Amino acid sequence: MDGAAPYSAKHPPRLSAMDELRLENNMLRSRLDDILEHAHRNQNIMERHQKFELQIIGASHFIELITSIFSSLAETSELDMVSLILLDPRQDLQQMLTDLRINLREFPHMLFVRSERELQTPCISSQKPVLGPYQRHLYEQFFRSFSQKPASVALIPLIRQGRLIGYLNLGSFSADRFLSSMATDFIQRLGSIIAICLENVINNERLTYIGLTDPLTNVSNRRYVEQRTLEEIGRARRQGYGIACMYLDIDFFKKVNDQYGHQGGDDVLCEVARRIKAELRLSDTLGRFGGEEFVVLLINANLQDAMMVAERIRRSIAEKAFPLSEGGSCNTSISIGLTTVSEKQNHGDEVIVAKEMISRADRALYDAKRSGRNMVRCE
Repeated sequence: MDGAAPYSAKHPPRLSAMDELRLENNMLRSRLDDILEHAHRNQNIMERHQKFELQIIGASHFIELITSIFSSLAETSELDMVSLILLDPRQDLQQMLTDLRINLREFPHMLFVRSERELQTPCISSQKPVLGPYQRHLYEQFFRSFSQKPASVALIPLIRQGRLIGYLNLGSFSADRFLSSMATDFIQRLGSIIAICLENVINNERLTYIGLTDPLTNVSNRRYVEQRTLEEIGRARRQGYGIACMYLDIDFFKKVNDQYGHQGGDDVLCEVARRIKAELRLSDTLGRFGGEEFVVLLINANLQDAMMVAERIRRSIAEKAFPLSEGGSCNTSISIGLTTVSEKQNHGDEVIVAKEMISRADRALYDAKRSGRNMVRCE
């Protein structure tokens, strides 16, 4: 056949050198645009993380730090869930925070455990972050406060001075967000910063708490109880429930001091405080008013509830001897005056309501003393 042969699909026309250069240039430009976009995104992420770090480093109170962790960290790192587990072997951290009027129920994703054994995950490292897919039998305890479970997780141990204080747990609904093959340098650094910040704010709260605590018995002092009484009367009024007040006095305490010395008297005071506290809820308040006198506030309690608690306290002290640090033991008892402020009674000036409530409890205590001691009396 004469003439030029038509182009075949198998043999497309060759591009000129100029066209090839243009095509290669367009591909390079597209690639550079992708790199630039990725760099901008990384820069934005780094700026957000720096802002978050400055925010938590500047936190001076527990609530301020915890709020930042649960709100700002989730937003900064585009996470679907964040939980925090704190080790609290003797539950004294929870008690201190509660005594400082920090409502722990406002933070449902902050969990307290007494030991690592409660997490039921012996294979989880307590030294290095763990990344990978969510496995229920391993990680359920870390995300138990969430109804929907993540697809991938990062568990970050929080360590201070070689001691594990808790875990920061990050979860994502994306299975590719946290892979076991990923480097952990960044989240390890995050864990170190949060551990330092936690220790700092907890120490700050402890300093506040010490100023409101009786140094001998380690329960609240009179100043704190009086302050807390006003607050609880106001809260009970707003939320519509009753409160109860006990005034407690160790019977014949002077004889304990005379017979066993002041060290024996201190031993008894500390053990009495411990036994009273053992019968109370975290939301209740126990304070030493001075000498051998204590005051208890029972929150959301009526007279019947309060009588049951008071009787348990009385029996716990009267029915078991008190060990003494210098050897031997002694027996003692306690008298308790009890009164309540119902929802209907809680009106007028809060200072007057508080004073009258404590005065009624004091009069009831005097009645218990006059009637033979080692008993509970109500007014």
